[in-house]
Amino acid sequence: MPVMRILVTGSSGHLGEGLMRVLRAAGDDVVGLDVLEGAYTDVVGSIVDRPLVRHCLDGVDAVLHTATLHKPHVGSHGRQEFVDTNVTGTLNLLEEAVAAGASRFVFTSTTSAFGRALTPGEGQPAAWITEDVTPVPRNVYGVTKTSAEGLCELVARDHGLPCVILRTSRFFPEGDDRDEVRTAYADANLKTNELLYRRVDLEDVVGAHRLALDRAPALGFGRYIVSATTPFTREDVVELRTDAPAVVARLFPDYAELYERLGWRMFDAIERVYDNARARADLGWTPRHDFRHALDRLRRGEDPRSTLAVAVGAKGYHPVSTGPYTVR
Repeated sequence: MPVMRILVTGSSGHLGEGLMRVLRAAGDDVVGLDVLEGAYTDVVGSIVDRPLVRHCLDGVDAVLHTATLHKPHVGSHGRQEFVDTNVTGTLNLLEEAVAAGASRFVFTSTTSAFGRALTPGEGQPAAWITEDVTPVPRNVYGVTKTSAEGLCELVARDHGLPCVILRTSRFFPEGDDRDEVRTAYADANLKTNELLYRRVDLEDVVGAHRLALDRAPALGFGRYIVSATTPFTREDVVELRTDAPAVVARLFPDYAELYERLGWRMFDAIERVYDNARARADLGWTPRHDFRHALDRLRRGEDPRSTLAVAVGAKGYHPVSTGPYTVR
């Protein structure tokens, strides 16, 4: 792909910094915008500020829009703030990108947008989640992300701006927000388990965004799940809900011995599985950091995370943090 001038919003965050590092190393002309100062942020300001957005988009060919209020902010920010940042901010970027003549727009969404569709009822099999599942947002975060997705689709259809939406699964390094889960599982154990069905490594997320930039003009519009490739199939969904360790043991006969040596354990049940097949097919995406990859690295005594994920590290979500999701 030829060198482009790219605007990355949220450049002080996990994904934003990862993109800035990789794109600059590749020789792209990249501008980072964030409300927080950071080593990879060139312009400090808000996407809610329309004149600032217009200024940042001057001469820009492509937008990677990762800036957002996240789920952890639900306890610290009001609904209007979510609408201002996640919806109005996205609209500002889309319309100013059209005005600036940008050739492509990639929006970072979330699998949290599926909301209550991720939780099957009592006695039901695990939910098999593809892009065709209808979101049932659980909170204002999900509502505003699905609304922003709708704006991306509207602008793509009305103005011809190629837009690709990437619904990313978990890639944050912070601990789980549930106290009982953090108590029951070592952090690396938890995150390795999640690679089976609901987690993705930062390096692979960055790779998906770069491919989305490349493919956007040909696709016109697309929406994709970005999660590590699951080893499960639809035939596993009943047993995953009742005896997940048995399913994992069939697929990875060597995992139990390694887990025993590490003092780890598998989840008793898994309630949803993200299927990334469409992203692999349409984007040509080949994520490396799956459960098998993690097992092999752990067996060699290596960190299962990518070098990029380790380098970017934890960011937190609030100025003061005594826990993963401290509200102030």
